Amino acid sequence: MGLKGTAAIVGAAQYKPEKYATAPQMFHLEQVADLAAQALADAGLKASDIDGLCINGPHFHEASSFVPAMAAEYLGVALNFAEVVDLGGTTAVGMIWRAAAAIELGICQAVLCVIPQRMAPFGPDDDPSAMARAMRFGGHSTQYGAPEAEFDLPYGHMGQNTGYAMIAQRYAAQYGYDQRAMAKIAVDQRFNAQAHPDAIFRGQNLSIEDVLNSKLVADPLHILEIVMPVAGGAAVIVASKEVAARSKGRPAYVTGFGERLGYKSPSYSPDMTETPVGPAARTAFAMAGLTPSDMHAAQIYDCYTITVLLSLEDAGFCPKGEGMRFILDNDLTYKGNFPMNTHGGQLSFGQAGSAGGFSQVVEAYQQIAGKAGDRQLRVCDQVFVSGTGGVMSEQGALILQGA
Repeated sequence: MGLKGTAAIVGAAQYKPEKYATAPQMFHLEQVADLAAQALADAGLKASDIDGLCINGPHFHEASSFVPAMAAEYLGVALNFAEVVDLGGTTAVGMIWRAAAAIELGICQAVLCVIPQRMAPFGPDDDPSAMARAMRFGGHSTQYGAPEAEFDLPYGHMGQNTGYAMIAQRYAAQYGYDQRAMAKIAVDQRFNAQAHPDAIFRGQNLSIEDVLNSKLVADPLHILEIVMPVAGGAAVIVASKEVAARSKGRPAYVTGFGERLGYKSPSYSPDMTETPVGPAARTAFAMAGLTPSDMHAAQIYDCYTITVLLSLEDAGFCPKGEGMRFILDNDLTYKGNFPMNTHGGQLSFGQAGSAGGFSQVVEAYQQIAGKAGDRQLRVCDQVFVSGTGGVMSEQGALILQGA
């Protein structure tokens, strides 16, 4: 049961991460069309090849419903498959396997997976201050009847920082906590970002001392262990083997996937140190017939350093409780023995909202396709990709392989 591995990523496009204050404002439909055109050009395909669409529904500027139909109309394409995916930071990973499954079922031949994350222009009746107030609560719902509104927010669990700090504190109590090891994650990824021309922190080197001396935001997390939100967006083309054969690059075939979610707030997690990426990764590896040791690179969702630590352990790259030793004992840079987040990760490349997870997907594809420039790995045929939504509450995993 599972994928046969006959659908592949054949093209990708990604906006350069920019600060919201200086990034161009574009309607989301404009961004979808622009990103689609760039991804199609990368693949060497035409818009007429597209007959499937995966798109983000929540926070789509021009519509709150019927988003795929509006996008198809704007693009001038007819679709046999359309899906709205709402999984936060694992939306990108979720889109890829859904597209691959639809293709293998014979529903469609090429799927555009796209998330626009540049800010749209304000209308005459829009209230920017209302948006700013809503952002204070991060991914938590303030709606009447939401469990978080009654049981989390009144007690100070607001935004993402508090939740991830709570998970880190629980891990520390159970397994210990080496702040230098955690800082090394950010430092190694910052090194990788120096080789990516579009990284938001390109040209800004980082040391372990820099991380440890940076502002403590939510104990034990320092500000340099937390992503900086940026404007951006990305698109990926997933296509059948037949379409992939006439694309102009080396395809990255989707040979395994897994997905797991069971709660939204970590307050309701059975065990904060055992995350959903564990079962998701095991499913993905089993489907692909591979193991963690077979991977040539790992692109791990990294909204926080603690996210990386737990994902490495639970995905099986090292035993539970030994992640910090693994980090200290291995070189995580693109020049090292365990290349991880070779684009700099979201910590140093930038996190463009729910499109942030696409940076890991795009980097995995570019490494397999040999398009990674100065950070290109000498051998890269098999890559593990993870996605994380909420506060370690919805997670997904992909195995991508070169033909």
